[in-house]
Formats: sequence, C-alpha cells, structure tokens
Amino acid sequence: MAAEVEYSCFVGGLAWATTDRTLADAFGTYGKVLDSKIINDRETGRSRGFGFVTFKDEKCMRDAIVRMNGQELDDRNITVNEAQARGSGGSGGGYGGGRREGGGCCKF
Repeated sequence: MAAEVEYSCFVGGLAWATTDRTLADAFGTYGKVLDSKIINDRETGRSRGFGFVTFKDEKCMRDAIVRMNGQELDDRNITVNEAQARGSGGSGGGYGGGRREGGGCCKF
C-alpha cells in the first residue's frame, strides 16, 4: 500500500515566541493546514527557531512558499521553502557524519 504524500514546507528564522498555532494561522490563508510544528530543543524545551507546516495539497504548499518567504511573522523575517525528506540534506551521514579520520584515543 502506498504511503500518503505530505506537502510540507520548512519555515526558518522564527521568533522564540512563535507557536504552532501562530504558524497554522499565518499559513492557513493559503489552504488547509494539516499540521504545524515548531521544533524545540530537547534539553531546554526552547524553540530552535524553525518549524514545519504540512498542507493538504501541493498547490497550497507552493502558494505559501512563494507568498510567505521573506515575509514578517512575529517581528522576524522568515524563510520558507519545501521541506526535504529526513536524511536527504546532502551531507555524508547523520550528525555531521561523513568521513572521519585520525586516531581515536578510545578502543571499544
């Protein structure tokens, strides 16, 4: 069975005070928002300054990207673009992975 396609956009440059609800309200102008999520630091619980908005269809997502990128939200200019699938960032591996060289001091 095929997985349902999600149309998500990345929203960066958010103010620390921006909430999931604020994000949903701002982006809801462009179509049905299925989900909005501010990403918080695991240890402090404080916003990391970015989040994601998921739309019901691709046209709504694309309209939101074009119209919201560079706009002001909660007194901050935000960056909006299409979200990339996890792990497709182009680096050599997770957690800043890639090639590691050199002698380590610890043996396992």
